[in-house]
Amino acid sequence: MRNGLEELSKWELLTTVHLNLNSLIHTMISVAEAEKIIQSVCRDYGSEIISMEHALGRVLAEDILADRDFPAFTRSTMDGIALKFEGFKNGLREFKILGTQAAGDDPIDLSSADECIEIMTGAAVPSTADTVIRYEDLELQNGTARINIDKIEVGQNIHLRGADKKQGESVAKANHLIDAAIIGIAASVGKMQISVKKLPKIVIISSGDELSKIEEIPTTYQLRSSNGPTLKAILNKFKIRAELIHIPDEPESIRKEIAKALNSYDILILTGGVSMGKFDYLPQTFESLGVRKHFHKVRQKPGKPFWFGEYVSGSLVFAFPGNPVSSFMCMHRYFIPWLQKAFGLESNRQLMASIDSDFQFSAPLTYFLQVRLWLNECGNLVASPAPGHGSGDHVNLIDANAFMELPEDQNNFTKGQLFRVWPWKVIL
Repeated sequence: MRNGLEELSKWELLTTVHLNLNSLIHTMISVAEAEKIIQSVCRDYGSEIISMEHALGRVLAEDILADRDFPAFTRSTMDGIALKFEGFKNGLREFKILGTQAAGDDPIDLSSADECIEIMTGAAVPSTADTVIRYEDLELQNGTARINIDKIEVGQNIHLRGADKKQGESVAKANHLIDAAIIGIAASVGKMQISVKKLPKIVIISSGDELSKIEEIPTTYQLRSSNGPTLKAILNKFKIRAELIHIPDEPESIRKEIAKALNSYDILILTGGVSMGKFDYLPQTFESLGVRKHFHKVRQKPGKPFWFGEYVSGSLVFAFPGNPVSSFMCMHRYFIPWLQKAFGLESNRQLMASIDSDFQFSAPLTYFLQVRLWLNECGNLVASPAPGHGSGDHVNLIDANAFMELPEDQNNFTKGQLFRVWPWKVIL
């Protein structure tokens, strides 16, 4: 009887744990719901004028207009000779060379159909010529150019004035990330000052007495504080220079620093202190300070305790779990897409990849599987699972290059199936 009661007690305990787990899962929101809520709280931080030399990596806030036609004059696209096609059409194959037309020089006009000029790539084609023949198809001797081919076309090897853009037309649209090509366009229209989207003022706050400073030697059971520098590095790609703050596990210190940050920054990104532990003070701190909670806990692994809300001042609070992989994933899955929308950047299409081996995950949660993306011989994107050892294994992020989002309503994932991926490295 004693053994039977013990077995019954164990069974009841397991049943209770299972029911509690199901209850917890049903109180969480889905990944799609979390994404929709975050994306609905959009912000526009305005624009500012900066010098062209500092604009790389910023987001263009204005259309850049052509100050003259592109190209500004009809130009040669080859080194060779320029002539009137009429002469060739009428049977002429030898043409008298009047001179050499270099790029940047005034054009040399032709007076008859049996004349030509030597012309360099980029040089202005005179209005009296309409065709350019490359040197490879010519024989030059004693001031005469002889054509050695039987077929040429009128207008060949000529780039007409205004063929690319007309004066006043947009050559670069607003809401694009400024890259080397846009810098080149700005320079070509003489635009030394560029209007760009303002960067939000962001603070990254870590918490926990188990974390030591980077420059210090941690005790046996401490860890160096790495989440802050990691998240800051992600933001650096958008030219955002975030502040870093660390708060000890002391309720009054936490309240004081959070209150100050809510009135000093546009966005608070926190890592740690949002789970169910005795020292996870952030949820009640947010409530006591009047931060409106939009959600707390998402049906996902890693990153379940994710907390998101906004303050009356307009500040947004992204509070990620403290495990390194959790905060890393939440940053790429939720914050970066929100930031891109705030900047007005065009939404990226959903990037999909096929998984290259079978994989199982039994919990009713969306699972963000670490993968290595690569291109197969057909140019298709393939993902090789690299699961690591849980949300604390940030060393594994070095070998992986993306998260694959595996849906919560599926447990078995078969080789060849397509799923959405979220890269954090360039895929070559």
